[in-house]
Order: sequence, then structure tokens, then C-alpha cells
Amino acid sequence: MKYTVRPLSDRTWLRPASARQATRFSAKWGDTESLLLTEVQYLQGRNLVIEVDVREQDLRLDGTIRANAREATTPAVVVAFDSKHGPMLRRCDTFYAPYSGQGPDWQHNVRAIAMTLQALRAVDRYGAFETGEQYAGFKAIGGGTPMPAGSSKMGQDEALRVIRELTGFRLEGDPRAETTQKAWRHARAAVHPDRHDGDHTYWNLVEQAGRVLGVTR
Repeated sequence: MKYTVRPLSDRTWLRPASARQATRFSAKWGDTESLLLTEVQYLQGRNLVIEVDVREQDLRLDGTIRANAREATTPAVVVAFDSKHGPMLRRCDTFYAPYSGQGPDWQHNVRAIAMTLQALRAVDRYGAFETGEQYAGFKAIGGGTPMPAGSSKMGQDEALRVIRELTGFRLEGDPRAETTQKAWRHARAAVHPDRHDGDHTYWNLVEQAGRVLGVTR
């Protein structure tokens, strides 16, 4: 299985440096890469993307990082892919490598996500969850078939969840508050089709959420 590396499409959720912690992992990148690909394959994954806090010019045309690329600005990563349970997405900005020779900081956060996938798969052994239920916190916004624009199925709570999970903003109270409008604008910027090879899936979802919340221009 192949994967594509892209620059972070949204940086609003990043932790302050003081909130990060020294890595607990010692594995080499090749082992982390192998673990991630294995876990994604168990989920019949495809279209795997790893977002890293690098510049567009640090990436080759084939979606890999150049050998002479500048070091990632932060350790933050996003892992996203399509699976048999629907779209999956996970962010991690927890770990950094305090010593030289431990590899780039961001690789340790990819390992954290890969090991989380591994742990979630182990839950299936005990039969306490319905199929795929343990991945609820891993599912990307709009998992499954996206609701078409104008659909009456999206309520206010769902619209707030869409914006909240795309931006990390804490949205409470009046959905028309200034904070909600600001979060919606951030969400629109993050999912703009120009940033996603013309894909309008999340864009349509965010636009619909804006209409439900009454914050569209």
C-alpha cells in the first residue's frame, strides 16, 4: 500500500509547545510505517494521507518528503484514509523527540496513531462492541455517505459537531455567536476544494452546517 504526504491543511488545533511531552517510543520509522500500513490494510483502507507540518516545496510530485526538506515546523500529524467503516481521520500533536538520533518529532505522533489503531482492532477479540463501533472517535467528519446540500437531516447539534471536529473550537451556547462564525470560516478554509484536489465532499458539508446554524454570508 502507498500513501501520500501533504502539508497540514489546518493548524488551528495545534497544542502549545509546553503541552507536548517527550516521546515514549523508540521504534525506527520503517517499523512505524509498516505498523501503520498493516493496520490500515486490516480496515481495508485506501487513499491513505499523512499530513505533516512541512511546506509544499518540501514534497516531491509523488507525495513523498524530499531528502533535503526543511524540518517540520511542529510535531503535528494527521492520518486520514477511507475504510470499510467509512472515512477515518486522527490528529496527534502529543510527542516530541528530546534527543538527536530519535528521528523527526512528527514520526513519533504517527506511531501513536498506528498503535491506537492496533489497540482498537484488539477490541474485536472480545465481542463487546458492534462491528467497527470502537472506531467512533476515529471516524472523519461526514463518515459514510455525505448528506447532500439542503438535506433536512442535519440538525443544529450535528452542524455544531461538524464545525467543532474540523476546527477544534469549543462551541457552546448560541450557534450564531461570533465564536461559531469564526469557527465556520476556519472550517471553510480547511476544506476548500482547492486544497483537496477539487473534492467538494467536506466543503458541501461545511456549507450545509453554515446554513443550519445561520452563519452563512
